[in-house]
Amino acid sequence: MKQPVTPQRTKTIKTPTTDAVTLLERRFDNPESEAYMVEELERVLIGNGIYDLRTKAGMTRSALARKVGLKAADINRLEEADYEGHSLPTLRKIAAVFGMRLELGFVPLEK
Repeated sequence: MKQPVTPQRTKTIKTPTTDAVTLLERRFDNPESEAYMVEELERVLIGNGIYDLRTKAGMTRSALARKVGLKAADINRLEEADYEGHSLPTLRKIAAVFGMRLELGFVPLEK
């Protein structure tokens, strides 16, 4: 009979914690990871923003797509958190459908 495989720890953590923020800081506390997390957050915020506007207006993806000149599948992609092809003109058209304007800004990097 085969012996069960037990995972081996490769690194001992000095102070065990269950605090999610602390765990994330330990894992992503470097410039490359931080930049990745910021980009991911931006994509999530854009996708969720489009979804929230659309659903609060009681609009289907197809209806929004017609108003913006896209296909429903395009709206679906724009609402996905991992989509990277957002264009400013498209985002402006979506904002206009809901009587809004797109607002962007530059903020200093925290050190």
